[in-house]
Parts: sequence; C-alpha cells; structure tokens
Amino acid sequence: MTGKNKKIVINYTNWKGATNDRVIIPVKVWFGETQWHTGQQWFLTATDVTKNEEREFALKNIHKFNDVDNDSQLNLGLEVSVATNNKTNVVKLFTDGGSRGNPGPSAIGYGIYDLEDNLLHKDSKYLGITTNNQAEYQGLKVGLEKCRSLNIQEVQVHMDSLLVVNQMKGVYKVKNRDLWPVYESVKTLALEFRKVTFTHVPRELNKLADSMVNECLDSQIE
Repeated sequence: MTGKNKKIVINYTNWKGATNDRVIIPVKVWFGETQWHTGQQWFLTATDVTKNEEREFALKNIHKFNDVDNDSQLNLGLEVSVATNNKTNVVKLFTDGGSRGNPGPSAIGYGIYDLEDNLLHKDSKYLGITTNNQAEYQGLKVGLEKCRSLNIQEVQVHMDSLLVVNQMKGVYKVKNRDLWPVYESVKTLALEFRKVTFTHVPRELNKLADSMVNECLDSQIE
C-alpha cells in the first residue's frame, strides 16, 4: 500500500511530555510554528486515525516511523521532497557584535539565510557593557542558538572578526581569560550540529548584521 492514504505508526512525544505510538496518515511537511510549539521548526501534518482528525506533529519529537503493512519500502507521499528538506537543513549564519568604547555599550546582530541567500530570520540584542570581542562571541552564540531552535543540522558561519573565526578554527589560542567562558560555550554549542564551518568575510559582505548592531545601539543610547 503506497500513496497519500498510507497508514504508518509513529512513536511521538507530545507537548505535555507523554510518549506513545500513533497511527497516522501523512499529509504534508511544513515549516513554521503552532500554539503548542513556540519557535519555528518543521512539522508533519497528518490525520490521526484513532481520533479521526488532522493534527500537527513536530518532526523533532517523532522518534520512529513504522510501516503498518511491513512493506520493505515506506513511501509517505509527502508534499516535500527529500532534497528540499536537506537543503533547508543547511544555512548560512552572518553574525556581528560591536562595542562603543571597548568596553562600552554593546549589541549583537545576525541573519540566517538558506543556500539561495533568502533571509530566513534576523534579530539583534542589546548586551549592556562589554568589550568588542565579547560582543562578537555573543553574536555568534545567539545566532547558533537560534539555528538550534530551528532544528538546523549544518551551519556555515560568516563573520568579519578574524580573531573569533581563527580562534574557533583553532588557528589562534584564546589568551584573554575574559573570553574563555563564552568561547567554551560556543565550542560546546557547535557540537550539537552535524557540521559548523567558520569563514572570515570583509565587513562590506556582512552589512545586515553590522547595521543591526548599530541600529540596536542607537536605539539604546538615544
């Protein structure tokens, strides 16, 4: 039995934390959020056979797929191709951080893009009083945390801070003890992804993140 009426069994943990098997008929995969799941992520829309109604299942909470008929090939008949799904699990993260005074009032900004340079998400944050390098690291950390919340598997980081890029790549040692905590935090965070790469770019190629830092600082200082 194949096609869009295919019944499968999923082992699923719902928003209350309860885990059990559900018999469903998949309809489509989509990216967004629901009232029960805050933060954008991937969902499977499917008909819950037992309840005879359509439900939204967070993909990250599906632990196992089983074919009800035990066929050797499981065709879910979804509206999203595997290639599209893999593509959106690889993003480019442009991030920046800056301090006016070093140390002084600081902020971060970042943008997350797909591989066709479509902007998926952007944000900025005021940090308070920090150094410029601390702000650069905080921008990287916050950007990676957002990628994690979006269930991204692979991140291509682009920054105009040569120091941070080379320290994350292991080219430079972290000699400033004030940077150790955030450096170690970012290193640990990076291990949660399938792959994270770091590339240094000139400031003119990091305009969005840079402008968001300055706009955030302007709004706080004025």
